[in-house]
Amino acid sequence: MPSMTEKIIQNHLREGVIIRGEPIAIRIDQTLTQDATGTMAYLQLEAMGVDQVKTDLSVSYVDHNTLQSGFENADDHKYLQTVAARHGVLFSRAGNGICHQVHLERFAKPGCTLLGSDSHTPTAGGIGALAIGAGGLDVACAMAGRPFHLRMPKIIGVELKNALRRGVSSKDIILKVLQMLSVKGGVGCVLEYFGDGVKTLSVPQRATITNMGAELGATSSLFPSDENTLAFLKQQGREEDFSELQPDEDVVYDSTITIDLAQLEPMIALPHSPDHVCAVSEVAGMKIDQVCIGSCTNSSYHDLVSVGNILKGKHVHPNVSLTVSPGSRQIFMELSRNGTLSDLIAAGARILECTCGPCIGMGQSPITDAVSLRTFNRNFYGRSGTLSAKVCLVSPETAALSAINGELSSPLDLPYEIPQEPAFMQADTSMFIEPERAHPETVEVVRGPNIRPLPMNTALPDTIDKKVMIKVEDNITTDHIAPAGAKVLPYRSNIEKISTFVFMNNKADFHDCCKANGGGFIIAGANYGQGSSREHAALAPMYLGIKAVIAKSFARIHKANLINFGILPLTFLDEADYARIDDMDELRMEHVRDLRVDGTLTVENVTKGIRFEVGYDLSELDIETLRAGGTLNLIRAQQ
Repeated sequence: MPSMTEKIIQNHLREGVIIRGEPIAIRIDQTLTQDATGTMAYLQLEAMGVDQVKTDLSVSYVDHNTLQSGFENADDHKYLQTVAARHGVLFSRAGNGICHQVHLERFAKPGCTLLGSDSHTPTAGGIGALAIGAGGLDVACAMAGRPFHLRMPKIIGVELKNALRRGVSSKDIILKVLQMLSVKGGVGCVLEYFGDGVKTLSVPQRATITNMGAELGATSSLFPSDENTLAFLKQQGREEDFSELQPDEDVVYDSTITIDLAQLEPMIALPHSPDHVCAVSEVAGMKIDQVCIGSCTNSSYHDLVSVGNILKGKHVHPNVSLTVSPGSRQIFMELSRNGTLSDLIAAGARILECTCGPCIGMGQSPITDAVSLRTFNRNFYGRSGTLSAKVCLVSPETAALSAINGELSSPLDLPYEIPQEPAFMQADTSMFIEPERAHPETVEVVRGPNIRPLPMNTALPDTIDKKVMIKVEDNITTDHIAPAGAKVLPYRSNIEKISTFVFMNNKADFHDCCKANGGGFIIAGANYGQGSSREHAALAPMYLGIKAVIAKSFARIHKANLINFGILPLTFLDEADYARIDDMDELRMEHVRDLRVDGTLTVENVTKGIRFEVGYDLSELDIETLRAGGTLNLIRAQQ
């Protein structure tokens, strides 16, 4: 009676047993990186002394930092291209498309395992792959042939009944799931979708849902591989990659939720969280200033042709700026061939490159106090580049109609032509560069001046006596810790420089405070580190001397990144103790190296004269890693 997740894990199991919550390790078939996180991943791969990657396929995508206003991004792209050629990695050039969209089209397979240095890697779950986002160091280890370590997740079954009405999309399904479960409702879980409603959704529609499973904190999300999967692979000229994947008929999920698609209506996530969700009808009429359509979530053929059909013969409202970002070069070319591109341009849309772009604050920051409707996956505070902006997440259909009307509008029952997927799409692979196979040792890896050596941590001390460098609230994202955007991301391979931006919008002098005090502690609320997988949110604080984070709870990927770089992830045994700590309090912990599985530590607040207990949920490998001062230190010690 295994689920789809259990079947894939069983086929890839290398360590452990399939018992909920227990440590396991699985073989990784494929990896992907993108340029915002990939540079560090390949620097780490080089530091391990790996000659050629050991996976079936590894792909390096350039899709985040394509805005080349200085030499930094261009230099990093050249490094990525040459290091890929040297180590056996396929390279996807800038302009080829967003990693998740392109990987879905060209490489993802039912039943395979995919590890990516991007939190939205679970997009490939729409095709039946067990796809997991992770920090760059975990991906580097997978490329080196090491298994990926995780806790065996719980399985949440999501039953989809009936079919969507006109004007309601798969984006509305995942927004409904977020409304039901919250941004931390998927932590430690995989979501599996089942029911008769599943068969009404194409692979790209399913991929929209699995993409935003990351916003639930889920390890991954998974759809069956069925006749719709086969149709998609035929469309892509990859029929040979099809294999069926279904749960057993008597599968028992750890918990189940049900959504009646026929009763669902257009949904919206209001600022500043993807789970701040209500029906569009509840807030319709809200004046808007900007609409951005695209991203890895909603830039498929179905999405963009739907937008074109709604906009055809009409024009964007004079007070609205509309941008459209195709998800891949393949989709861009299809829009050109079928006339949709002309319809979009004629309506007043600004056509952007096939990149992440505005989703990560790379251009198109809205005006002051703007209401911005976006078909993206995140609306965290400040992520757009405009701190005062009110960013909302909606479907492409809602976005298109609202762009015409100048106000938030529901497309429910809107009379527009619903597109049919073409039976076949032309696959142009000319924007992929194959690695050097015959003589890889002859490839010169080109390093620009912005690429700095990896900072290394020291071994875990037995006593930590440091001050609290910052105290933050619940649901702090990696965008809070290590901001993205055009000003910051060019320094992704320069940890010394990027550390100056850490917590810049929460405590402007955080960097200087850490330098003056030799680092210290971070105190946090619940779900600390949600959002992006970027390991800079752990690596830069490590560089600044942060030794431990004490939080009410952690997001999965960020907790793993903290461990990878030797920072202790500790949790309050009594959450009331959170309120008893203030910024710059001196905290002292002794016998820190005596860590044991599911143990506790006593923390003395020297400033307040009080003590409290903290816990930690660590495996034996986690403890060994922390004692060594991080994963790279441990690997070097084992070589």
